[in-house]
Amino acid sequence: MAELVFDCIGAEPERYGVVPSLTLRLRITETSGERVEAIALRCQIRIEPHRRRYSAEEAEQLRDLFGDTSRWAETVKPMQFITVSAMVPRFTGNTTVDLPVPVTYDLEIASTKYFNSVSDGVIPLLLLFSGTVFGISDGRLSVRQVPWSKEASYELPVKVWRETVDLHFPGSAWLRIDRETLAALQRYKSRHALPTWDGTVAALLDDAALGHKESREGT
Repeated sequence: MAELVFDCIGAEPERYGVVPSLTLRLRITETSGERVEAIALRCQIRIEPHRRRYSAEEAEQLRDLFGDTSRWAETVKPMQFITVSAMVPRFTGNTTVDLPVPVTYDLEIASTKYFNSVSDGVIPLLLLFSGTVFGISDGRLSVRQVPWSKEASYELPVKVWRETVDLHFPGSAWLRIDRETLAALQRYKSRHALPTWDGTVAALLDDAALGHKESREGT
């Protein structure tokens, strides 16, 4: 029976993808000496935020996810990132395979909020493997399941995620808003003859800051 060991040995941005994605490099080792004909591999990826420390600025950015730091012992829990699949071709001993991982810059998604909030260091990941292993036993095709206990930890460099996103959205961020809110922004943009959406949001922030200052002075 095939005995498999999984390790994640690297990550890099996918520079020519249609959508933002990064590639995790997996090393798969078969320790019994049996030849593996193929693996239909599934990988559930989780973020384990409790495995690293955070600066004061990062902690402030993470309030939306975890609340005040006084509650982090209760609120900082593993988060689901994504589940991806790959076909692993025939090998004996060990092999390496690229695992494509699409990413998004939608800040309404918890994993993206987390990625965007950490400025340096690593993003602790846990890779949980499952799937089907195909082999040959006594001249016949054998089919076995990858045990649910198979997993690997990996520390994804923050700079790899940022480079992945910047390849498609350099120096930019995205917010998802209601259509009525967008229509109101469009009217404000047109009314003030503002050339860009960035300028529109900046003008609104300036108006809000001025209103707050006047309110404080009035009291």
